[in-house]
Amino acid sequence: MIVRWQAVREAARGPVVTHALIAGCAVVFVLSPASGLNPGYGTGDGLLAAGTDYFRRWGVIPDELFTGTPRAWLTPLTALFVHGSWLHLLGNMLFLFVFGAMTEERMGRPAFLVFYVCTGYVALAAYAAANAGSSQTLVGASGAISAVLGAFLYLLPRARVTSLFPFLFFLPLRFPAWIVLLFWFALQWVAAHRAGSGPGVAYLAHLVGFSVGFLYAWARYRRTAERCSVVQE
Repeated sequence: MIVRWQAVREAARGPVVTHALIAGCAVVFVLSPASGLNPGYGTGDGLLAAGTDYFRRWGVIPDELFTGTPRAWLTPLTALFVHGSWLHLLGNMLFLFVFGAMTEERMGRPAFLVFYVCTGYVALAAYAAANAGSSQTLVGASGAISAVLGAFLYLLPRARVTSLFPFLFFLPLRFPAWIVLLFWFALQWVAAHRAGSGPGVAYLAHLVGFSVGFLYAWARYRRTAERCSVVQE
């Protein structure tokens, strides 16, 4: 009875890690110069300069990441909580809210947190390695969230997800997760091949994160899924 009650209490608390990550990213953004809400950064040119310095301090700079300094190697961790605009933040947090909760429930809280941080680090580092000569700053949780999407595709491919597609006049339609996520991956693939070398969206980090997340879920939970299939038969 005690074990069962503890399980009920854990379930009632919900996706604590997902909510904590969303709250952490939101707080960091509001306090940053990018939000425009912190008067300590000033206005006008002063605010723009503060934003540039802020991103260079906490974001990943590819041509500095592999210099071997401890501070540079920490930036893929800090960059996971830094976002460049309200649209950047809200878009990422929406995906994390939709797909993070069920992935966290499947993996467990500690494992999900480690998975999120590690895959996010790998995605940002991979992008930096592919653009080692770039001095453009890379920030955002997109790589980690893409890994969550990849894991979700393997763990819960038939879960139905409400989606809005521009070419369908933004009608809210429900599709199996595997359709939505494979369509998303295809869009990232096309965009990555069309993207230039200047500032913009780090589509390669999305592709790496998604692939790493899917492969991790396949390697970690494949045997569990096979055992469940045997029991059902």
